[in-house]
Amino acid sequence: MSKQLYTLEFPVRCSPTILYEFLSTPAGLGEWFADKVDEKENIFYFGWSDTFEKADVLEKEQDKFIRFHWLTAPKNEYFEFRIDKSEITNQTILVISDFAEKKEIKDQSNLWDFQVKELIHRLGA
Repeated sequence: MSKQLYTLEFPVRCSPTILYEFLSTPAGLGEWFADKVDEKENIFYFGWSDTFEKADVLEKEQDKFIRFHWLTAPKNEYFEFRIDKSEITNQTILVISDFAEKKEIKDQSNLWDFQVKELIHRLGA
């Protein structure tokens, strides 16, 4: 069964520049995404209690987005953090794109929701 792309949006009360630091640097990602994060030659090493995963950066644009690819995932799959602005409220919006099996999207969305709550807490937003 193939995975499908899904997208989640979260309003975040901070500047795109500060948010981008939390999405694109080992120090920032280590605050909310993984227990330990290192980066060497565009490969990010993410560590959780007893698991390590590696992801390379496929594409990025300062203060706009960063797209990662898990090295163990199929080539066409990625996860992306994109920073948008609401045209109506001018609020910063974090848009997360990821892949999951259709029956796992709800659980994956709940996990992202939990992670983003930690991010917002760390941002003090």
